[in-house]
Amino acid sequence: MNIIHIYLFGLGNVGSTLIKQILESQHFFKINQSVELKIVGLANSRKVLTVADGIGEDWEQVFVEQSVTRRPDAFYEFAMTNDEVRIAVDATASKELSRFYPELVEQGFHVVTANKIANTLSQEFYDDLRLLLKERELSFEYETNVGAGLPIVDTIRNLHKSGEEIFAVNGVFSGSLGYIFNRFSQEEVPFSQIVLEALKQGYTEPDPREDLSGNDVARKLLVLARESGLKVEFSDIIIENLVVTDLQTASANQFIDRITELDKPLQHHKSRLQPDEVLRHLGKLDVVNKSLEVSLQVVKKDSPAGQLQGSDGFFEIYSESYAAHPLVIKGAGAGKAVTARGLLSDIIKIAKSCPVVTYK
Repeated sequence: MNIIHIYLFGLGNVGSTLIKQILESQHFFKINQSVELKIVGLANSRKVLTVADGIGEDWEQVFVEQSVTRRPDAFYEFAMTNDEVRIAVDATASKELSRFYPELVEQGFHVVTANKIANTLSQEFYDDLRLLLKERELSFEYETNVGAGLPIVDTIRNLHKSGEEIFAVNGVFSGSLGYIFNRFSQEEVPFSQIVLEALKQGYTEPDPREDLSGNDVARKLLVLARESGLKVEFSDIIIENLVVTDLQTASANQFIDRITELDKPLQHHKSRLQPDEVLRHLGKLDVVNKSLEVSLQVVKKDSPAGQLQGSDGFFEIYSESYAAHPLVIKGAGAGKAVTARGLLSDIIKIAKSCPVVTYK
């Protein structure tokens, strides 16, 4: 039995759903995978909790009663007491935490993340982190960076590693924006109302401007571009920002209070549609020409992107083997359940690749 200690950063929608999935699946993994998952560390932005035997169903109450003020080295001190396989799981959108990944690796942690920021910082940071991981023989998994639980990153990575030349990746990169524009194109509902409902359901980032600005999709494009072998920076991406200028620098609360200011310009886009057209938010990665672009586009209803429903993501991969007919990956591209399940899949991937470590 390989015992895996999990240290989770972020107890919001995705983090709490991941805890639920792990607790519900513990018996399954023991019996079928010979893996015992123990969540021994929990942290939010203010508090931290460590539990030697792992948390249980009452973790929320225990966290309230027993957590202490968060210190940067709290997990490190606790981890030093065991010769363990330790995985740090980032279920936040924190830029600050992303910059600590090298330190986590230095302390012997594998890293699993839904947070795209570390993979979209400077190329130098990206390369240095991978060199450190190689030196320490540790893993870094981030399938949920693109397409939530869809196998996009692994597919691009495996094609590239096999020597396949990738030409382009196009599609609806954001399940959140897919959900928003699927509804907006079909329903007579104000754009702002749909965005707020998407936020409430956990489809968007905590600050919906991360989605509406195009930055979230741009990060996904950059992740795939680097997996394809390109050396590019975030500043190289052409991005259409759907947030009106006055709201781009407002606080998150101010943005929510004034979100109806988005309705008029988006309704203008919609009013120009023909009966057989819909709006879709698309990402385009041209590997050959090193071009990355994020924009709102008009597409035909009967096109692959036009036929999407709900929060589905849609990816067309063109490569040597898929030049005439692209490899298509389609499915739920947003939501706390599929994102958490993707994180859990990455955790199990690391657990199965590690030598068995036993300890008391």
